[in-house]
Amino acid sequence: MQTELAEFVKARPEHRELESILRACVHCGFCNATCPTYQLLGDELDGPRGRIYLLKQMLEGGPVSALTQRHLDRCLSCRSCETTCPSGVRYGRLLDLGRVMVESRVRRPWLDRLRRGLMLALFPYASRFDLLLRLGWLLKPVLPRVLRQKLPVRQEQKAWPPADRARKMLAFSGCVQETLRPSIDFAAASVLHVLGISLLRVEATGCCGALNYHMSDHERALALARSNIDACWPHVEQGAEAIVMTASGCGLMVKEYAQLLQHDRHYAKKAQRIAAMTRDIGEILEAEDLSCFYRDRQTRVAFQSPCTLQHGQKLSGCVEAILKKAGYRLTAVTNAHLCCGSAGVYALLQPELAERLRYDKLQALQLGAPDIIATANIGCLNHLQSASATPVKHWIELLQ
Repeated sequence: MQTELAEFVKARPEHRELESILRACVHCGFCNATCPTYQLLGDELDGPRGRIYLLKQMLEGGPVSALTQRHLDRCLSCRSCETTCPSGVRYGRLLDLGRVMVESRVRRPWLDRLRRGLMLALFPYASRFDLLLRLGWLLKPVLPRVLRQKLPVRQEQKAWPPADRARKMLAFSGCVQETLRPSIDFAAASVLHVLGISLLRVEATGCCGALNYHMSDHERALALARSNIDACWPHVEQGAEAIVMTASGCGLMVKEYAQLLQHDRHYAKKAQRIAAMTRDIGEILEAEDLSCFYRDRQTRVAFQSPCTLQHGQKLSGCVEAILKKAGYRLTAVTNAHLCCGSAGVYALLQPELAERLRYDKLQALQLGAPDIIATANIGCLNHLQSASATPVKHWIELLQ
């Protein structure tokens, strides 16, 4: 795709990257065939190719409007199009960089600004989110049904195994997952302990920054990234083997720290090291002897592979292979490449589209009559469980 960037874009440090991404697109449209929103809405501007045209127009100095913003807002950032694209177009990166420029040129309605501002003020901070959730549990009997369905079942935190193993790996401690489902990281710590690995909480870490970054609050997202790097660095210097992620969305974000901080002369090299050390829990386990977890089980499991796992981290088949080694019977899932509609806070910002995607995903997951639905991301788990009669768990919980 031929393009000539506007002067205001050329002044940005990412301008060569943006130009390279645009030029890689050959307009083939294969991306639309696997785009969830294009499949639902059938509008060219609600597919990757159309959104790329909108972004190209803006980056070349053309007009930008609320209509542009609306079509970009409807994108799930699922990156299914990247898996499909024969030209390797980095659509997700283009979208993140383009959205923040559109945001600076198109003023949102005040109610939309308020809603987004509240999300950014609450969700990335575990203590604030914990307070909000406790209030929700307290008021649950009088809440509207739609809000009651979104509240997760309350869990008590359990003490992790002692840090007495020779091998050490790190875990972030400031994610809202600890409040929503503390059993996930407890299960990861317990499984790794059996394998001779101690999982250490890095107490000074916080949110990975993904929510802020994908909602165009790049400055705060990068501040969170730097803070997490600083918190992990002493442990890295002491020989920690890896940084383990049990939420695939967070894992993808931390793996991209090197890209996001490439122009920061103080953090670029450290970000590269942290990104290279980051592993999804599935990547850790696939390299270990898992024979001790095998049972001749009759349990049927439908695995929902989050977009951040299969399209972002490119780990398709990793978890499924582990569950089979543990003796579980996996059921077939049609259209497994399509998003469930969670996508961070997408289910709150685009509820109608998110509900349609969730309905389609649950139909596909339940087709094989599973006993359990398993996933690898806390957002997908809560989104699916809120409308599913079948229990939804993080897959690592099935290995305990």
